[in-house]
Amino acid sequence: MTIGIVSAVYVSAAVLFILSLGGLSGQESAKRAVWYGIVGMALAVFATVFGPGVGNWFVILMMIAGGSVLGTYVASRVQMTEMPQLVAALHSFVGLAAVFIGFNAHMEAANIAGMDEAARSALSGFAGILAHKSPVELAIMKVEVFLGVFIGAVTFTGSVVAFGKLAGKVDGKASKLPGGHFLNAAAAILSLLLLMMYANGAGAWTLIAMTLLAGFIGYHLIMGIGGADMPVVVSMLNSYSGWAAAAIGFTLGNDLLIVTGALVGSSGAILSYIMCKAMNRSFISVILGGFGGTTGPAMEISGEQIAIDADGVASALNDADSVVIVPGYGMAVAQAQQSVSELTRKLRAAGKTVRFAIHPVAGRLPGHMNVLLAEAKVPYDIVLEMDEINDDFPNADVVIVIGSNDIVNPAAQEDPNSPIAGMPVLEVWKAKQVFVSKRGQGTGYSGIENPLFYKDNTRMFYGDAKKSIDQLLPMIS
Repeated sequence: MTIGIVSAVYVSAAVLFILSLGGLSGQESAKRAVWYGIVGMALAVFATVFGPGVGNWFVILMMIAGGSVLGTYVASRVQMTEMPQLVAALHSFVGLAAVFIGFNAHMEAANIAGMDEAARSALSGFAGILAHKSPVELAIMKVEVFLGVFIGAVTFTGSVVAFGKLAGKVDGKASKLPGGHFLNAAAAILSLLLLMMYANGAGAWTLIAMTLLAGFIGYHLIMGIGGADMPVVVSMLNSYSGWAAAAIGFTLGNDLLIVTGALVGSSGAILSYIMCKAMNRSFISVILGGFGGTTGPAMEISGEQIAIDADGVASALNDADSVVIVPGYGMAVAQAQQSVSELTRKLRAAGKTVRFAIHPVAGRLPGHMNVLLAEAKVPYDIVLEMDEINDDFPNADVVIVIGSNDIVNPAAQEDPNSPIAGMPVLEVWKAKQVFVSKRGQGTGYSGIENPLFYKDNTRMFYGDAKKSIDQLLPMIS
C-alpha cells in the first residue's frame, strides 16, 4: 500500500471520526454515529498495518486477533451497570500504551545513535524515520516522548484508581495525603526539571523517575476527588487519554493518531467543562483534584424517613395528572429500565403526562441514564434535561426518584458545608408528592446525607427498584 493511499484512508477515517462525534450529540443519530466510528477505526487499523515500512505482520495480526477475542468476551459479559468502570479501565490501557511506546522510542533512538551511517541507511519503518532525523528533530522528539509518557502515566494510574472507586474496590470518598496540592505541585515541578535534564541528554533514568512521579500525580489527583463527582472524572480521564495518544502520534509521525488524539482530548475536555458548569464547579479545581471534600460540619437533619407501600404509590399515580420520573444509578444497578418504560407506557395510556428529568451527572458516566432509557425504548421527546424541567416541578403531582441521591439533594442549596454545596440539582421537593425508590436508608455511593428523604411530602418506597416498579404495574389503571 503506497503512502498516497494510506494518506487518503487516514483522511477518510478522520472524517468518519468527526461525523461519529457529531452524531453522538443526539439520541436518534447515535446508532449511525457508532457505525461511523467503527468503520473509521477499521480503516485506520487496516491502513496502518498494511502501510509502507510495516513488518512483522504475523505478530501484529495475532495481537489484533487476540485483542478482538478478549474485547468480544469482555463486552459480552459486562453489564450496563459496569460500563463506567469498564470505560475507566480502557482509559488506563491507552495511558499504559503511551508509556510503552514512549520508552520504546527512547530505546530505539539510543540504539540508532550507536550505529554507523551504513547500518542506519539499511533501516526501515520507525527505525528508518529516526535514523534520518536531524539533531534538532531528535531534540523535539525527546520532548514529545517525555510529554507522551508523562500524560500516559497520569492517565494510567488515575484510571486505575477511578476503576477501583467505580467498582467499589476503593473508598469513594475524597482522600488526600498530608500536604495535598503541595505534593502534586512538587511532583509536577520535579517532572519539569527532569524534562530539561532529559532533553540535555541525562539518560533514561530521568524518564523512569518522571514516570514514577507522573504515576503518583495520577493516583493522588483521582484519590482527591469524591464519589459524587466521578462522572466528571471519567470524562476528564477520557480527555487525558486523548492527549496522550496525540503526543505519541507526534513521536511516531502518525498523522491520524495526532488527529484522533486531539479529537478525543478536546471533546473530553469540553464535556468535562460542560459537566463542571452543570455542577457549579471550577474546571481548574476539577483537573487539579481539588473538590469533593467538606469545609465544615454538615447541617443537622431533623425528622424521620416515612415508608410507603406499593398500594400507596399506585393510588397516588392513579390520581395524578402530571408525573415526573428521575432515574439514577439505582435504576441501573437494579436493571429496572424496562420496568420503568412499561410503567411509563401504562401511565401515558391512562392519559397522564409523564416526563423524565435527567441531571447532567446522573449515574456514574456521562449520559448514563439517557443510554439506559434509549435501550428501554422510552420516547426521546419526554426525556428532558435539568434546565428544561426544573421550573416545572411545582406543577408536578408526583415525582418518582429511582435510585438517585446527590442530584436531588436540597443540601446543595441549603447547606454551605455540604460537599455538593452550590451544585445545581433537580428541585423535586417542590412537587406535591415525592416517592423515592431506594434499597435502604443508607447514604448511597457518595456518602452524603439527603434532607429530601425527611421532608413532609416525601415517602420512601424501599426495595429493589425493578421489583418495586413491577409491583406497581398491575395496579395502574
